[in-house]
Amino acid sequence: MITLYGGPTPNARKIAIALLEMDLEWQLEPVDILAGDQLTPAFLALNPNNKTPVIVDDDGPAGPGFVLWETGAILLYLAEKTGRFLPADPVKRALCWQWLMFQLSGIGPMFGQAAHFTHYAKDRHDYAIDRYTREVDRLMMVLDKRLGETEWLAGDEYSIADMATLPYLRRQLIDNGARFPNVARWGAAMFERPAVAEGMTVGVARAETIEGGLTGFTDEHRAILWGDRQHAPR
Repeated sequence: MITLYGGPTPNARKIAIALLEMDLEWQLEPVDILAGDQLTPAFLALNPNNKTPVIVDDDGPAGPGFVLWETGAILLYLAEKTGRFLPADPVKRALCWQWLMFQLSGIGPMFGQAAHFTHYAKDRHDYAIDRYTREVDRLMMVLDKRLGETEWLAGDEYSIADMATLPYLRRQLIDNGARFPNVARWGAAMFERPAVAEGMTVGVARAETIEGGLTGFTDEHRAILWGDRQHAPR
């Protein structure tokens, strides 16, 4: 049994998709990041970086209770554990790593910053909004070019690189599908996979969570995620 600690976030959902695709036995342990669950001693014992997701594998490489965090590490671990969704051919395998790292270093951070300054920052910062919105657009152009050349991000094989990327693109697929037709084609193919459709529903949103932003987002939430509570010595 693998326990996934997380909530309704892109990072947790990419791991849920992988667990479902790989037919692994798993369960969700909800972590409410707006309530500060990630700052509790119990969670910090699993991940001192206080971020979700985390997995605990009862059938780990050294026995039960193997703890792992960082989504790239988790995806590679699961792919190697099952021998699935990571190409065996060395060239294709390296390309899979490349597009996985593209998501981890580009898509995730840049899309996250764009969402932060557009929806969640208390004060409006036009320079930051423009900076990150334009970078999101540039990254979407990179993805669209790639997916005009290949069926999947790593080539002709569906892989953990695709699983990692989709959860961050939900809003782009809704708002900008016409501008990025190759990404739209890929996104539709992804959602046809039952594991993807189910994995994207993992985690129960708080009552104040709505599509495209948060209502009732408070200074306490900001303190937990980016302010004094986030940066308090531990």
